[in-house]
Amino acid sequence: MDFGYFTLSDNRYPDNPRSPEQFIREIYEQSLYAEEVGLNSAWIGEHHFNLLGVNASPHMLLAQVAGATERIRLAPAVVLLPVHNPIQVAEDWATLDLLSGGRVDFAAGRGYDRKEYDPFGAPFEESAEIFAEGLDVVWKCWTEKGKFSHKGRFYNFEDVDVRPKPVQDPLRPYVACFSRPSMELAARRDWNIIYAPFAAAMVYGSLAEAVQAYREECEQKHGRPARRAMCSYFIHIADTPEEDAYGRQSLINYFQKALIDAFPADPAKTPPTYRYFNEIVRLLKEMKPEALTSKSVLVGSREKIIEDLKAVEAAGISEVILYFNYGQKPHAMVKEQMQRFMEEVAPAFEGAHTAIRAA
Repeated sequence: MDFGYFTLSDNRYPDNPRSPEQFIREIYEQSLYAEEVGLNSAWIGEHHFNLLGVNASPHMLLAQVAGATERIRLAPAVVLLPVHNPIQVAEDWATLDLLSGGRVDFAAGRGYDRKEYDPFGAPFEESAEIFAEGLDVVWKCWTEKGKFSHKGRFYNFEDVDVRPKPVQDPLRPYVACFSRPSMELAARRDWNIIYAPFAAAMVYGSLAEAVQAYREECEQKHGRPARRAMCSYFIHIADTPEEDAYGRQSLINYFQKALIDAFPADPAKTPPTYRYFNEIVRLLKEMKPEALTSKSVLVGSREKIIEDLKAVEAAGISEVILYFNYGQKPHAMVKEQMQRFMEEVAPAFEGAHTAIRAA
């Protein structure tokens, strides 16, 4: 099982002294440090208008990372596809894949915050349909040989030859999955999938059951093996009860001060494909630090985190991307946590880091 660095650039906290610009610079430095300590990948979120997160252009940040690194894989977490033209998205990420020597892991989703849709003129109520068609367009841009046309509900064009093509053939997308329709889309199109464990537990019962559902959808309904399954995790390595409490309270702060306002919460205004968020919001509002489990966060001693990750590996997850910098953690602490993870936890697993460490 491989391990990566992950951030949504959460910075929406009351009286936060850290500016968005400062945090973006810190994320860039942390991404470079991820390669230095031996992590496999850097996954950078996309958020707009200084709402949940402050990084609006993961492809720009990762292009800078690509030029300053040699090995680490480069990924958005995730492209908010319905607010973009999918042809432009295909061109941008194919260019990064070309110039980085085939280091892109492309992931896309439809998000959850209406306030990120409205200024772009994107219809939030139709996000699921726009996302599915948009990702089909991206896939065609990368796989069609020569000129092709597309006639759909949201996108129509004729005789375009999209260049450059990615180095990876194919550059198979990851579908960000909070709901069963997203899982079914990934299985139907023969694409990879990436889960948030707390959402997987709510929708399927557990992360293992979510992966199993994806595998069954691929194998039983479409007659082919499942592709790669990944997940993200909040993490805080703690040696003392006080450090454990800090990691838990930081996550509660993230949930209740930064995240909840982004989720659909009013049943009267929530589109049908987002209704499950109403229950997520209710649970997050009531969440207590002591109630947090490995369904949400990896927190505690190195032994506890290894034990939790062994269960994740047994569930069929190929890579875990780790959210070290959630909840206003100081930059120096984030880097220390990254180093500790690679020195104390990662050696308990076989993965890309094994060869990196040996070299």
